[in-house]
Amino acid sequence: MDAISFVIDRHVSRNGARAGSITTPHGIIHTPAFIPVGTRANVKGILPSALTALGAEAVLANTYHLYLQPGERIIQDAGGLGKFMAWPGPTITDSGGFQVFSLGAAFGKKISKFVKANTPGEKGVAVYDEDVASQHGQLAIIDNEGVSFTSHLDGSLHRFTPERSVEIQHTLGADIFFAFDECTSPDESYDYQREAMERTHRWADRSLRAHRQNLNANKKQAIFGIVQGGRYEDLRRESARIIAALGFDGIGIGGSFSKKDMGSTLAAAVDELPEELPRHFLGIGEPGDILEGIANGMDLFDCVAATRIGRHGSIYTKKGIIHLKNGKYRDDFSLLDPETVISGTEQFTRAYVSHLVRAGEMLGSVLASMHNVGFVLNLVAGARIAILDGRFEEYRSNFTRKYYGR
Repeated sequence: MDAISFVIDRHVSRNGARAGSITTPHGIIHTPAFIPVGTRANVKGILPSALTALGAEAVLANTYHLYLQPGERIIQDAGGLGKFMAWPGPTITDSGGFQVFSLGAAFGKKISKFVKANTPGEKGVAVYDEDVASQHGQLAIIDNEGVSFTSHLDGSLHRFTPERSVEIQHTLGADIFFAFDECTSPDESYDYQREAMERTHRWADRSLRAHRQNLNANKKQAIFGIVQGGRYEDLRRESARIIAALGFDGIGIGGSFSKKDMGSTLAAAVDELPEELPRHFLGIGEPGDILEGIANGMDLFDCVAATRIGRHGSIYTKKGIIHLKNGKYRDDFSLLDPETVISGTEQFTRAYVSHLVRAGEMLGSVLASMHNVGFVLNLVAGARIAILDGRFEEYRSNFTRKYYGR
């Protein structure tokens, strides 16, 4: 019996937007879907019951962070990730590869998965993992067998290999997890992107072998391989062909894009992927980027940006991001986004939340984070309906025109 099944209900074209459903042991994920990130087994500031009310159907947690704290055995003893965090629905874990990127190549540089772009109306949010920041210099060294790293918590030495990453994720017990990969900077040279891609392919094969050796996990958990290759279309095509041929349950698309090249680079990868496998665009959560991903056949998305900018007092609206710490919102008694009703935040005004975040009150960050997560979930749910109704391009065009003011 397969750990998951995927059905496509309708698609715009072979490689275009599509709506479907992924059935897991803990419930169904209707796609396209945004998966809120619960890095340390919690989506910051949002209770599981509130996530359900906002429309979330699954959450994603981080292998690196949970391995260090509280440790995978504690989560196993609790009955697995879902029970540990009192989340009743499907769970997903990443491999820890992005945190390695943050400790290694991206350390101290605040490199994001995207090259900085001059997109009107969108300032961009760095998506390196700021939670692993340290004052002690580069903390990770990658070799062909795996990665050695020091904990950002206490400086202790650790090592991840593909086999160890899979072992940890088996113990965490998520419905879907990812093969260990090397995430690179968008600025890396073509030669290094190829080197890292080929290492990712070897690690993918080793991850899959380790998973298949655990017959119990095979029945309960699905493993996704990850396509890499940076900004280069030929590498993305090659990587997609190789990862697809290995026999994973689904496919993840790793970061390292130029904003202006994202659509074409993503399309090149998708062109090589089998239609019947679900596709997860890793670390992508900005509204415009999500719609771009959906337009190119992506099914799942995750990103910390919604809660991260919320904690700093910024919120998504249909007319773009606004920063509630700006003085003009002190006496703005309109709703957070008059055009979008978000469960649990709909009665609060910009003036009130502006006051809370200025005063350092925890509730301000909670309300802004809830609003942002709800906004993205609402956006993706609307995209799904539009696909089923045969009007996705109209939906995308209308949103883009208002959000970016063009």
